[in-house]
Amino acid sequence: MSAVDGLTPVDWARVRGDFPLLARQVHGKPLVYLDSANTSQKPAQVIEAVDDFYRRHNANVSRAVHALGSEATEAYEGARRKLAAFLNVRADELVLCSGTTFAINLVAYSWALPQLKAGDAILLTRMEHHANIVPWQIVAQRTGAVIKVAEIDERGDLDLDAMYAQMTPEVKLVALSHVSNVLGTVNPVREICREARRRGIVSVVDGSQAAPHRALDVAAIGCDFYAITGHKMVGPTGTGALWARREHLAAMPPFLGGGEMIREVRFEGTVYNDPPHRFEAGTPNIAGFVGLGAAVDYLSGIGMARIEAREKELLAHATEALSAVDGLRIFGEAREKAAVISFLIEGAHAHDLATLLDLEGVAVRSGHHCAHPLMHHFGVPATCRASFAFYNTHEEIDAFVAAIQKVRRLLA
Repeated sequence: MSAVDGLTPVDWARVRGDFPLLARQVHGKPLVYLDSANTSQKPAQVIEAVDDFYRRHNANVSRAVHALGSEATEAYEGARRKLAAFLNVRADELVLCSGTTFAINLVAYSWALPQLKAGDAILLTRMEHHANIVPWQIVAQRTGAVIKVAEIDERGDLDLDAMYAQMTPEVKLVALSHVSNVLGTVNPVREICREARRRGIVSVVDGSQAAPHRALDVAAIGCDFYAITGHKMVGPTGTGALWARREHLAAMPPFLGGGEMIREVRFEGTVYNDPPHRFEAGTPNIAGFVGLGAAVDYLSGIGMARIEAREKELLAHATEALSAVDGLRIFGEAREKAAVISFLIEGAHAHDLATLLDLEGVAVRSGHHCAHPLMHHFGVPATCRASFAFYNTHEEIDAFVAAIQKVRRLLA
């Protein structure tokens, strides 16, 4: 049991017991799963919700008046309402989609392509995931707009003064991550979006690494678009959402055409449905969104403030322990940081290090983490990344550090 900052105690051992996969072994060793920034594990409550949908309620949504169709539609729309409450936004401003990558591409194709022109600029940051870079490059190539890059300091914090100086009249859009998937940097998105709005710049926030780990009030952030991914927040893969201001959704043409996104179709022309359904062509991942609704219930039941406090404890423990390892370099020491540690050991390639750690039962990610420009900034081809979630333990961190020490001796 633990309590932090006046919050009521949580039995984290009981919480951990909700995640069946965490009980397994890998290579004969107890699994230490430290790759939640890549994808989180799923509690039994989410797994059972998906299973129950397929066993008892499976039907398509918004197409049938029979009982199963009504149940499926209510479950799907119920997930939208739960997610909207979780983000503090209106449900009719929330487009359900496969995740952040789809969501950002939706903004790129349906908002940016019709709006931008030669001479315009898109402002990104050095720490962006490829999903928040490549769509804007496609837009720039097709419209003649240019990409500008806001840089970071040696700690991994954005240089805000320089960023605001870059918000010149030709900048029409700024896109940035709420939390860096490599550095763990928590960006002051509310302040940045306020500065963008003052200048008439539309803002897009990638919330993939924020939604699983901290309480969100998207309305208070003041952005124009906010994207999240369900599989990182203990939900199923292939789920996520885009929140957008109502005026943008109303003006944006559809990204995909097909069923459900229409009001009336004639060969002479089509009348599109109202948002958000205008952007939800075809049969959605219904069972996945039922699971995402269960994931929102699960996270809310624990409380995001408790989850954030728990993960700060784990991050502090891991940072202190890893800082004592000779030859280990940590990338990213921002003033405000989420529970992610990217690191290298002198003389060891990230992939070799991760492979040897796996033999000790420790799962970390190695590679460029879909952040090539950030790797170039630090002058390395890849790093290892340990990412923690509330279901991890202090004992797992000790086992992780012991495994690193063992691997370091092997590589010496």
